[in-house]
Amino acid sequence: MSSLKKDLFNLPNAVTLTRIGMIPIILTFTYYESRLNSFVAAIVFAVTAATDFLDGWIARRRGLVTVIGKFLDPLADKLVVVSTLIMLVHLGRVAAWLVIVIMAREFIVSGLRTMAMGEGIVIAAGQEGKYKTAVQLAAISFLLVHYRYQVDFLLFQVEVDANAVGTWLLYLSMAFSVWSAAVYIRDFLQIAYRRDPGGVTPNEASEPPVRPAPLPQGGQQGPVRSD
Repeated sequence: MSSLKKDLFNLPNAVTLTRIGMIPIILTFTYYESRLNSFVAAIVFAVTAATDFLDGWIARRRGLVTVIGKFLDPLADKLVVVSTLIMLVHLGRVAAWLVIVIMAREFIVSGLRTMAMGEGIVIAAGQEGKYKTAVQLAAISFLLVHYRYQVDFLLFQVEVDANAVGTWLLYLSMAFSVWSAAVYIRDFLQIAYRRDPGGVTPNEASEPPVRPAPLPQGGQQGPVRSD
């Protein structure tokens, strides 16, 4: 128990727990709608999303990779995104079906990743998954801002409808979500059907689309991304 408590409150996990602690702040400012509150919610969300890399970087840098950290990091990401999207649906800023598709993708990929890890396989996040994450976070930030703003350039002004921009970006992130899920399912099926009953993959040397992640010093497997 002491070891678990020590792991839970080490520095990288403290950063992860802080990200989770930001969720009520984001939701509160979003729920009580005003131009100022919406802008504050967007800023808090953007800062929370931007610190996503920080806990993993600290864990690898200081050799503090833990089992509970590998569980909390992707959980925090999903909690921040899903809870904010649900609030945006409640406020009528985004279509419910769009959020359902995005959430279904996360459940499917997370389930397949769990099955793969049970077989000793880690399928790395592809580039399309990284595109999905970046566009999705930008979309939610604009949806939180929500209102129209005049943007001044040197010689002209442009009125930006933050909700419209966020909606189109969310459509784009949904496309990346479906694409990345299809790629992940393809890779999972390829490696699953190549494995013989003894768990040996033929042609492993010549066709390595999926490889177990290397073990860092200390014997713990490195953090697994969930994109």
